[in-house]
Parts: sequence; C-alpha cells; structure tokens
Amino acid sequence: MNEEMTDNPIDESGDTLFAGQPVRVVERDGVRYTLLGTAHVSQASVEVVERAINSGRFDAVAVELDPQRLQALTNPDALAKLDLVEVIRKGRVALFAANLALAAYQRRLAEQLGIEPGAELKRAVALANERNLPVHLIDREVGLTFRRASQRLGFFGKIKLVMGLGAGLFASEDVGEDEIEKLKQGDMLEASFGEFASESPALYETIIGERDRYMATRLREVHDPAQREVLAVVGAGHLAGLAKYLETDTEAAGPLRESLEAVPKKRNIPWITLIILAVVLAGIAVGFYRGGLGVGGELLLTWAMYTGGLAGLGCLLAGSHPLSILTAIVVAPFKPFRLSIPTGAFAALVETRLRKPAYEDFLKLRDDAQSVRGWYRNRVTRVVLTFMLTNLGSMLGLWLTGFQVWHKVGA
Repeated sequence: MNEEMTDNPIDESGDTLFAGQPVRVVERDGVRYTLLGTAHVSQASVEVVERAINSGRFDAVAVELDPQRLQALTNPDALAKLDLVEVIRKGRVALFAANLALAAYQRRLAEQLGIEPGAELKRAVALANERNLPVHLIDREVGLTFRRASQRLGFFGKIKLVMGLGAGLFASEDVGEDEIEKLKQGDMLEASFGEFASESPALYETIIGERDRYMATRLREVHDPAQREVLAVVGAGHLAGLAKYLETDTEAAGPLRESLEAVPKKRNIPWITLIILAVVLAGIAVGFYRGGLGVGGELLLTWAMYTGGLAGLGCLLAGSHPLSILTAIVVAPFKPFRLSIPTGAFAALVETRLRKPAYEDFLKLRDDAQSVRGWYRNRVTRVVLTFMLTNLGSMLGLWLTGFQVWHKVGA
C-alpha cells in the first residue's frame, strides 16, 4: 500500500483536473482511490466533480452519503410517506427533530449562498448514473451517528446538544462568514452542532473521527476487482482521516463496519427521574405517617396538580388540540407506572390522530421548520412540539412537586 498527496493531479491531456481542490490518492489492494475533498457549499466543488467524472478516468464513484441522505437530496417529497405514528411509537421523535434542525440549517445556507448544501454529492451521483458508473454510498446513516453520539454524552451534554440544535433551528440571521469558512473546510454535521462539536471530544470523535474510519471501511468493503480507479467525493474535513484509515487499517472490513454501526443496548434507567420520584414518594409517605389521610391526600392532590397541570400547560403552549391537552393532564401523574414511555408520547399520538398531518404539511416541512411560526402552522412540527413541551412540563411538574411536598412536610 502506498499513498501520495497532491493538490493538482494532471489528467492525460496535461490540463489540471482538480485545480484548487485538495486531493489524496491512496493505492491499496490493486485499486487507486482518488479522494476528492470538497466544500458542501461551493459551486467550484460542483464543477470539479463534473470535470473529474466526465474525464472518463474512473471506473466507479463513491460519495459521502447514506441512502437516507441521498433520498433527501434527490426526492424531497419522500417525507410525505413518513408514518408519524410509527415515529412516536418507536421513540424516534427526538431523532426526527434533529433531522429537521439539520434540514432547516441546510435550507438557510441554500437561500443565503444560492447553492444547495451537498450539491456536489448530488451531482456526482447523477453524473455517475448517466455514465453507467457504479455508485457507492459510503457514509454512515445519520440516525446511527446521532444515537452513538448521544450514548457518549452525559445528561448535561445531551441538554447542551439539544440547545445547540434548537438555536441553529430557529436562528433567523444569516450564517456568519466564519461559519461558512468552517463549512468549506469541515463537515455539514459538525457545523450543524455549532461550537459544541469542537468543545465536546466525544461528539467530535463520533461525527468526524468514526465516520472517517467508517467511510474508509466501506471503500474496502465494496471493493470490486473490475474497479481499478475509484473517485471518492467527500467533505474536505474528512480527507486526512479517510486517507489515513484507508492506508493503515488492517482489520477485516465487514466486522469493522458492523462494530462502527453497533449501538450497544443499555438499560435505559432514568436515574434522575427515579431519584426525584423517590424524594417525592418519601415525602408523601412522611405526610401520611405524620398527618394521616388528610395530609397524605393533600400531598397526592399536589402531585396531580403540579405534574398534570404543567404537562397540560406545555401541551397548551404547543398549540395542541384540547383533547391532547386533556390527555397530558390525565397521564402525567401516572409517571411512576410507565417510566419508559414519556408523557409527551401519549399527547403526541392523540394530536396526530385528531389533527392528522396532510400531504401538504410534509411538502412544506423543510420551509416551515425554519421559523417558530412555521412550527406552529405545520401539523407535523406541531406534533413534535406537543411531544417536547409536554415532556418538559411533566418533568418540571415533578421537580416542583418534590419541593412543595417537602415544604409542607417540613412545615
């Protein structure tokens, strides 16, 4: 195996083929991999991709995409086929919201810069198909990356992550010049998380380092002896890591890929919620012991009022249907009996049934997700708001119940 690095490889005619774009060339197992680093928001990158594929030099094209992201680029209407009920039932609302945040961020970039983020990847796939060249999607699924990243973050890290995504989601101002420059040298997912990505080693390793190795592994895994010249189009931020792993990894590609896709099943024990519940229940028990049924019953009523009331308030603030609000109020006090199912899931399911999103809501999803008003106007995003704000209200109600119960017991 050997590697060479060049910024301006020369094609057979003597013209510079990749002028101005960073390139790494790695030869391994009889295949010459030309790794082209692009900026996901640059028309120049699109033009270089076109020039490279049209040169006729390459036998196959690999791109920094997974099937889901490719579908989002080439078929925006695919969202209209989404089963929102299944998203809620399978506990994927948070992931769906994160994808909306990413889509909204990309749309802001497209409107500001006049080019769709990832246009060079989309063009690479289209041109390869036109020339009947094999196309390899080598990136890891975004959902897997989010889940692996989430497992590496602690409670407060997850809170910061959600806040960072939310800030990027509802920001109305243009993307700053510094951020755009980082995008030209970095990665779309990294940029979407803002400064938190660089401040969190665990997150950075998952969304950058692991994906470098994953893409190198995929290139080895899809190896075909008939494909001696492979063009890999990836973000410039992945170039060095991808070349390193492609050059040095000796572990079998299949098992290595599976290990990088694995999301270890952990016992999802909500320790913070359990501790708060224990404090509340202990306070109520003390109330029954000291004051009998009168005090104990009053504390139980306090429990129901705070948890149900604030869950209902959160649902109300989401603009939910009255029956969804009623569901939140009724379900929230029974939190100890269904720790694995959030209160917001029940309210969101009712909201989905009563105000079923129309085809038009899904078509407008990417545009509506860019503004607070759009989130309330669109029935899909309003279901997400119902889920998130109901859960927030329920948790706040539980915390306040703890303070109130022990205040009364102490008094």
